[in-house]
Amino acid sequence: MRAGRPVILASAADAGIYAGPGWFAALVAAAREAAPGARFSVLLDCGDRPGAALAAIRAQIEGVVFTGRTDVARRLADIARQHGVRFVTERPTAGLDLCDDFFASEVESEQRCADFFARTGSA
Repeated sequence: MRAGRPVILASAADAGIYAGPGWFAALVAAAREAAPGARFSVLLDCGDRPGAALAAIRAQIEGVVFTGRTDVARRLADIARQHGVRFVTERPTAGLDLCDDFFASEVESEQRCADFFARTGSA
């Protein structure tokens, strides 16, 4: 990957609730196939829904975000650890949000990413 540093691909807020882990796993697989040399980790945001987080953990999604109750988060974190899944309780701050670029061309998207990494000191 031309970023020259690891990148975290985070889903939209609550995507684990409305899209589920199967969709996200397919998206990640497509990204890895499209850029086999890219170094990135992933987080599926499951909001405050324990069932969505548990489904993501059982599906072996690499990383899960859960923003629900602390006592539930502790139990889910233990299950995630047993499955080798990264578990976080706060949504990461987006460094680069490409939501508005959904219909942009590949060239435009690549330029936006290049501009972002140039501003943040890695390109």
